[in-house]
Amino acid sequence: MELAAILFSLFFAINIGASGAAASMGVAYGSGAVRKKLYALLICAAGVLSGAVIGGGEVVKTISSGIIPEQSITLTIVCIIIGAAALSLFTANVLGIPLSTSEVTVGAVVGVGVAYKVLFLNNLLMIVVFWILVPFVAFCFTFFVSKLFQFFKIEVKSSRKQKTLGIILLFAGFFEAFSAGMNNVANAVGPLVAAGVLDVTKGTLYGGIFVALGALLLGGRVLETNGKKITKFSKGEGILLSGTGAGLVIISSVFGLPVPLAQVTSSSIIGIGMAKNGPNVFHKQVVRTMLKVWVVSPFLSLSISYLLVSLFLKGDYYSVFMMASVLLAAGGAVSLMKAIRKESRSVHEQGGGI
Repeated sequence: MELAAILFSLFFAINIGASGAAASMGVAYGSGAVRKKLYALLICAAGVLSGAVIGGGEVVKTISSGIIPEQSITLTIVCIIIGAAALSLFTANVLGIPLSTSEVTVGAVVGVGVAYKVLFLNNLLMIVVFWILVPFVAFCFTFFVSKLFQFFKIEVKSSRKQKTLGIILLFAGFFEAFSAGMNNVANAVGPLVAAGVLDVTKGTLYGGIFVALGALLLGGRVLETNGKKITKFSKGEGILLSGTGAGLVIISSVFGLPVPLAQVTSSSIIGIGMAKNGPNVFHKQVVRTMLKVWVVSPFLSLSISYLLVSLFLKGDYYSVFMMASVLLAAGGAVSLMKAIRKESRSVHEQGGGI
């Protein structure tokens, strides 16, 4: 069981690298500071590993014992938490959507806590408040600073200054990846630390290595989504975006708060896109899809972990039946709403009815 728990955690670490960590270099790649995708991913990997080793310990402590009691986390529970979170994250990676590993991990831990009724509700509430607050601050800050750039017509056209800005942006991207290492590696190794399989030092080291590998091997699609499919950036805007994300996440990590790095980065990108193009940025399908996934993802991992605990550890088949019924009802309601909207459009376009 110990080997299975370690393998589950390392697989999850690889997926973390492919999602949240890879997104951290999106602005540098999208602005052209790093033209080759491989180079962007190499810089990301180096930043993630150094961030995990140097400053990842505080968030590990929160994930391992700040949401549910540490003694509640057995090796079987580790497999359930990591399995539920990894399944949610893997689905998002296949879709090319930058999903928050903090959301799916905390959601999976909460699912276990709900099943056993052992949640630290005050700590959980604090985490959720920061999930909303930090991306909102990132959005507002980049929006208003970008508007100031436009108002004062700040432009840098000389090739020498553009080259300088490119170098600064590389460092900003590195520090954003560094912040990803500080904050996100805990999501993979925190449960292992709680179960006593690894100590904090070894956990952050091994987790950092595998998150870095995930960014290198699987991070290309998310890098492309964040860098090229939402809006275009100048190098100055890229520095603003990466610097905002890195600063907010590093501050949160120092206080041991797992925050949604993918949402911070993506919210910053949407903020600058709105400053340049107005509300039209929200009409882009990729933005709408990202917003939906952000809302659904923690509840998805929560439901999966709750079902696994109820089915395999508690033998509570009634809970499984009720959860399945709710999912079927929700799916049916969504399908019915789509059918009604489609019928309404048909009536409007053709001028008739059934």
